[in-house]
Formats: sequence, C-alpha cells, structure tokens
Amino acid sequence: MVDYLTTMISQLRWVDILDIAIIAFAIYKILKYIQETRAFQLLMGLIVLLVATVLSDVLKLYTVNWLLEGLLKVGVIALIVIFQPEIRRFLQYLGGFWLRSSYVNLEESDTLTEDIMSALKYFSRNKVGALIVFERNTVLGDIVESGIPINADISKELIMNVFYSGAPLHDGAVIIRGDKVIAAGCVLPLTSSTNLSSELGTRHRAGIGVTEISDAIAVIVSEETGAMSVATNGKISRFMDNNSMQKIIKSVFMNEAESERTFFKPFFNRLRGKSNE
Repeated sequence: MVDYLTTMISQLRWVDILDIAIIAFAIYKILKYIQETRAFQLLMGLIVLLVATVLSDVLKLYTVNWLLEGLLKVGVIALIVIFQPEIRRFLQYLGGFWLRSSYVNLEESDTLTEDIMSALKYFSRNKVGALIVFERNTVLGDIVESGIPINADISKELIMNVFYSGAPLHDGAVIIRGDKVIAAGCVLPLTSSTNLSSELGTRHRAGIGVTEISDAIAVIVSEETGAMSVATNGKISRFMDNNSMQKIIKSVFMNEAESERTFFKPFFNRLRGKSNE
C-alpha cells in the first residue's frame, strides 16, 4: 500500500493538482451556495438514496436494488424540473460574478452607507414605506426594465424623493447597483412561500420574492409600523435596529469594494465597456 501511494505521488503532475483543486473548489462553492436552500435538502436525500442503493447491491437485495436504481434515474430528471428556479439562479450567479458593470471603492462605502441609513431612519420615524434592493452577483435586468431608469449617484435626497408619499414611483422598488440607483418603481416577483405571517403585506412579500430568485439583499420599511426588515436568500429578518441595519448595508458595499481588488472583474468590466462603445 505504501509503495502504491509512493508511486502514485511520484507520478502526480502539477496539472493533476490543478485539476483536483478546481473540482474541489467547484464542489465547495456549489455546496455553500445551496446550503440554505431546498436544493441542499434534496441533495442530502439523494445521497442517502445512493448509499442505500450501493448497500442493497452489496447485500444482494435484488428487488430493493432495482427499485432504488429506478428512483435514482427518476430523481435526476425531477431535480432539473423541480429546481429549475435554483438552477437558473445559480447560472445567473456565475454570469454576474464575472460581468458586474459597476463597483464601489473602499473610500465610497462609508459615504454611501451613511446616505442610505439617513434615508431609512427618516422613513422609519415617519412611517414611510420603502423597498430598496441591492443587486449583487445576479444581474436583475428583467426587474430593472420593469421600472423607470434612473442611473444616478446614490444620495439620501434622491431616495427620500422616490419614496415620498404621493410620488409616482413610491410604490415600486429601487434597485441599487454598485454606487448607482439604476431604476425606481420596479415590480418585483412575490414570494411563493405560504409560511409567512399574515402581517406581511405586498411590499414585504416582494422583498422576499426577489431574494428567492437572486442573491440580492432587500431592505423594507413598513408603512404601517415604520419597522425595518431585511430579506436575503428567501428569508426575512424583521424589526432591525439602526446599528444592525447599518452593518448589513455596510457589508454590501464592503463586498463590492473588495471585489474591485480582483483581477478578472475589472478586466471583464473594461472589456464590456469597450464593446458598448
């Protein structure tokens, strides 16, 4: 056994190490991505089913093995059909990872956080309903097209004017990409979850819904109570205090700022910019 391992290691090329590292990284990212989704539970179920199939073959349980093999074949097709939204979201995540069109530098993150927090505090005090969506790696092109293009620098005055009671766009969502408010009055998909409190209205359900189909973060201010909530990965955290909300928004911009340090994103950003000229 030792000789076999020694021989195998001696024949290992750097390309083989790279090959293993890429596969390991891909598996890690996929598991991390689906960890808090329905797909993770199904994956665990398929693993149990696979182990049971192997054991039934070893123990010569022919009828059980035949049945389990049939379930595995059907399970692959069911996986694609049932989790089509998750698959689409993952593919959008991969595409958006490389082709983000704007970034925030480290110096801007504090200013942007403060501007947004000033607007949110005002909304909360005065019970002004608001829904702000922070686009991350999943590009929200379809949702942006449902609203009115803005493409303006983030400022508390702009956000407060959009959600001013009686303003034409106050019922829709604001989409933030990088350091820009790119659209307002956007229509979001409502959540498909049936396990939500009856206290949650359309604004909250829309905020949850957009995080079910993307990796966006949605910030909601209740028009009835003034309470602030955050939705991510199809889940909502309600009654957020100012400090907690500030940390969340700050983390969004800090992630954007950190992404600017990578090589490939700015490269694809420049490439994309040239292709639009």
